[in-house]
Amino acid sequence: MNTAVPRPEHPTPQWARPGRWLNLNGAWDFEIDHACTGRERSLPSAESLSGQILVPFCPESKLSGVGYTDFMASVWYRRGVTLPEEWRGGRILLHFGAADYHTEVWIDGVSAGTHTGGYTPFDFDITALLGDKRTFAVTVCAADDTRSPAQASGKQSMRYGSHGCFYTRTTGIWQTVWLEHVPDVYIKKCRITPDLANSRVHLDIRLSDWRGGMITAAASFDGVTAARLALPVRGTSARVTLGITDPKPWSPDSPALYDLTLTLAADGQTDTVNSYFGLRDVSLDGGCLTVNGKRVFQRLILDQGFYPEGIYTAPDDGDIRKDIELSMACGFNGARLHQKVFEPRTLYWADKLGYLLWDEFPNWGLNIDTSAASHAFISEWLTVLERDYNSPAVIGWCPFNETHPGQHGDVLRLVYDMTKVFDPTRPVIDTSGYVHVVTDIYDVHDYGQDPEAFAARYAGLPESVHQNYPEHERYGGQPYFVSEYGGIWWSDSDDSGWGYGDRVKSIEEFYARFEGLTAALLCNPHICALCYTQLTDVEQEQNGLYAYDRQPKFDAARLAAAMSATAAVETRESV
Repeated sequence: MNTAVPRPEHPTPQWARPGRWLNLNGAWDFEIDHACTGRERSLPSAESLSGQILVPFCPESKLSGVGYTDFMASVWYRRGVTLPEEWRGGRILLHFGAADYHTEVWIDGVSAGTHTGGYTPFDFDITALLGDKRTFAVTVCAADDTRSPAQASGKQSMRYGSHGCFYTRTTGIWQTVWLEHVPDVYIKKCRITPDLANSRVHLDIRLSDWRGGMITAAASFDGVTAARLALPVRGTSARVTLGITDPKPWSPDSPALYDLTLTLAADGQTDTVNSYFGLRDVSLDGGCLTVNGKRVFQRLILDQGFYPEGIYTAPDDGDIRKDIELSMACGFNGARLHQKVFEPRTLYWADKLGYLLWDEFPNWGLNIDTSAASHAFISEWLTVLERDYNSPAVIGWCPFNETHPGQHGDVLRLVYDMTKVFDPTRPVIDTSGYVHVVTDIYDVHDYGQDPEAFAARYAGLPESVHQNYPEHERYGGQPYFVSEYGGIWWSDSDDSGWGYGDRVKSIEEFYARFEGLTAALLCNPHICALCYTQLTDVEQEQNGLYAYDRQPKFDAARLAAAMSATAAVETRESV
């Protein structure tokens, strides 16, 4: 087992306490518990488990050192921890980036708490369980039933093997685990809302406890102070508005980011958090998305977020950045983060590189008409909204994908309304591609492979509208988005895979099809965005612009030339 610490970087760069966190990735004891008898066998207090695993990689992955790809009803983890000597006083928080699906955590055999959901972060305050101990054991059990209709599974296969557009499962821990040392009263969260029109940013700060103190917020750009404000706080919340002198807008062309430092002084203790923000405005105008008042045609790629050796987890932080750079090299300016809640490091690199993102939830597998499933969904979706709200790269929310006629219309409307209440600053698509109930942008999925017929379907916009299920929905004049197209099936070495439509017979036939389909969308003045399927091959699915190992399949410059052509909606005076 590799003893080096994998994924050593801070997992949440928009919320970091330098020098006050301890990465727990690396070698852990591990055991598969097919019969879910671990509690009866006293595993929460066991001194060891039967095997080992490399966290944060799931046991299905090669990088975990386990590589077991069949179903696992539950899995167990254990490792010893020694706190840094300087961590005296205050509180100790144990964080998990994500673990799939029902998770319970013990400290020296005593339960610290539980969490339900496979895609969102959670933490436990373990201070009371530690007492005066500096060394202790952390034990984790994650139960996972991918086939349950009450559990979101995204693109995880419900069969033994992968098939079609369903891939290898992820069980248990799949994002970084870490400890954090905070004062007795600390800054729990901050919601950052840019207000570019008025050259300011609003900070809604939440504290961990009711206590008086002084909050200081300081913003800087390239090391030069842009704003600073200190004010007293009573209770658990404070609203701070920073006026920004000579504001530098964030945009895809110029992704300017401000450093933000928040400091709380309370009861003789100080808590400092480092963050950042981008000043940008997103709106819908003239049938198009605008960023800072400028129309931006969204040239998006469908990104599944799978890796050959890490499955859900990128082997290295550089691999996350590389995927964005590979997409941009082909002329794309953003992505649909498809059927998975991606790691916060993905948002960080998108923020840094000026890469637009649509956040989506992996709703596949959920029977949302049941109370158990709807409760599970809403709980996780609210956490996604809260976790990713501060990213300037996130320009829209899409909670569902491909819901069918007659399915949970009331739930779609409720979730749309809930999302708009939480965040009125971004557009929301209720459900991507199929039957819309209420939506800010009207999108369709279209895997037609004939460029001429493809263009003809959209020639009548906005009077004649192509719909996936026209008998079940109405078009309300919203901006129009073809949010899945292409999926062109090509491999020069394997005829046994899967893709959309007829497999092209040559690479030149691929280029002709790609260029024709893309031009049909870019040239239509009533289409505001496209999303090509997809960035990479994933296992048997062979419709990526890159192979699964990220090796190029095509000439990126030629793809970029087609994708970067001026879009009609960006230049038309009125739509």
